[in-house]
Amino acid sequence: MSKKFSHLDDDNNPSMVDISSKLESKRIAKAYAKVILNNEILNLISENKIRKGNVLEVANIAGIQAAKKTHELIPLCHSLSLSYVKIQFEISKNKNLIEITSEACSVGKTGVEMEALTAVSVAALTIYDMCKSLDKEIIITDIKLKHKSGGKSGIFNA
Repeated sequence: MSKKFSHLDDDNNPSMVDISSKLESKRIAKAYAKVILNNEILNLISENKIRKGNVLEVANIAGIQAAKKTHELIPLCHSLSLSYVKIQFEISKNKNLIEITSEACSVGKTGVEMEALTAVSVAALTIYDMCKSLDKEIIITDIKLKHKSGGKSGIFNA
């Protein structure tokens, strides 16, 4: 692999990327995560009968909040002014899972991939937290970037 890691300086020390000379552009990123639960818990979530509250509403707020705080969680991320963060949940009872998608947008000098990924990750962790008293075998999986656009590297679709 001949590419240099962007977060290492010339002496191989961790370094925040200098974006001062980059042009601003509209940046969009979409991410995905999957939470696998048993059918009983999925039914309780669907019927809003989890004792801690509305699981998907709380997970939505948690994911949005996390996206806004990504730079505080990931050491070398830039702080961004986000234009929006959207999170969607799709319950699939026949597969015993909840699919989470996020979309983050900013107009700036660096991408929003980490914000979109953080949003789905924390939304998934929130679902786990709200349901863990009923089942410790909840699985969070398939966290990945699905799309990014903006900036000089162009469009990526998974």
